[in-house]
Amino acid sequence: MKTKNRILITGNEACGEGAIQAGCRFYAGYPITPQNELTAYMSKRMDETGGVFIQAESELAAINMVFGASVAGARAITTSSSPGISLKQEGISYLAGCELPAVIVNIMRGGPGLGNIAPSQADYFQATKGGGHGDYHCTVLAPASCQEMMDLTRTAFDIADKYRSPVIILGDGILGQMMEAVEINQKSRAKKQKSKPWALTGCKGRKPNKIRSLLLKDGELEDLNRRLQKKYELIKKNETRLEQYKTEDAKIIIAAYGTSGRIAKACVDRLREKKIKAGLFRPISLWPFPYKALRKLGTGSTKFLVVEMSTGQMVEDVRLAVQNDKKVSFYGRTGGGIPSEEEIMEKALSLK
Repeated sequence: MKTKNRILITGNEACGEGAIQAGCRFYAGYPITPQNELTAYMSKRMDETGGVFIQAESELAAINMVFGASVAGARAITTSSSPGISLKQEGISYLAGCELPAVIVNIMRGGPGLGNIAPSQADYFQATKGGGHGDYHCTVLAPASCQEMMDLTRTAFDIADKYRSPVIILGDGILGQMMEAVEINQKSRAKKQKSKPWALTGCKGRKPNKIRSLLLKDGELEDLNRRLQKKYELIKKNETRLEQYKTEDAKIIIAAYGTSGRIAKACVDRLREKKIKAGLFRPISLWPFPYKALRKLGTGSTKFLVVEMSTGQMVEDVRLAVQNDKKVSFYGRTGGGIPSEEEIMEKALSLK
C-alpha cells in the first residue's frame, strides 16, 4: 500500500523535494531571485539526507561542480534563473558532449539583461534550441503546478540517467513562488538507483573509463554526434508529454505551457460557457515538442491561439506542427507581464 503525505509547499520547494525523492544527493547553485527558496530548501534537505550542498562562488562554478558530481555517478542538480542559466550554457554543452546526466532548473524571470524578478517565459528558445554550442539537445519539461514541479523533477532524473543526457525543468517566477498542497510518496525515498558502470569511480580491477568531449582524431567527433542524434530520436519517440483539455470538438485551441497554460485552461471553461468550442493544448515536454499530437488537431477550420509570457517563441513550433501560418495567432505579454483571462478571451473571441 502506498503511503502518501499531503503538505503545503511552494513550487521552488516542491522542485527541491522532487529532487530529494529522486535520490539526488548533490546540489550546487548560486543565489538569484526568484528561485532562492529552492537553494535555501536544498541547503536544509541535503544536510538531512546526507547529501552535499554547495553555494558556489558563481553560476559557472556551480554547473562545473555538477559536471564533476555526475562524472562520479551522483544524481546532481543545479538551479538558477534566466541570466544565471545563460552563464551555465557552456557547462550544459559539456554535459551533453560527455553524455552525462544532470538536472538544470530554470525559474524564469524577465529579460533581456538583468531584467526584473517578475515571471517570464522568454527562455524557451534558450532551452529548446540549445543555448550552448554544438549539435545537442536537452530534454525540457515544463510544469504548470507545484505538484508537477515535484513530479517532473523526479521524472527528470530518471530521463537524465536513462539517456545519459542533461534535462531542463523550465518554470517561472509564479510557479516558483506560489504555494499549493502537494502529495509526497514517502516510499520513493528508498528507491534504488541503477549502477552506472561508465562513471569514474576508480578502476577497481576493471578497465579505466574515459569521459571527455575533446575529440581530435579524424571522424571521432562526427561519430559522437551521430550517436547523440540517435539518442535524441529515441527521446523524441519515448519522452513526449502533453495535456489536452476539451480538444475533441474544439474549433479554437489555445496552445500554452506552464503558467500560461494554467491560465488558458480557465479560459477554455469560460469560453465553453459562452458556447464557444474551445480547447487547451499544453505541451509538458517542450523538447521533444509534441508535433504529431498537435498536427492531428490542425485539420479543417480549427484555429489556434498561442499564449506565452514572451514576444512569441513557442509559436514557431506550433506553426511548424500545424503547417499553416494562417491558422495560428499569438497573444503574449513580456518583461514580467502576465496574460489575464480577460485578455486571452478577448483575443480568442476575435478569432471567431
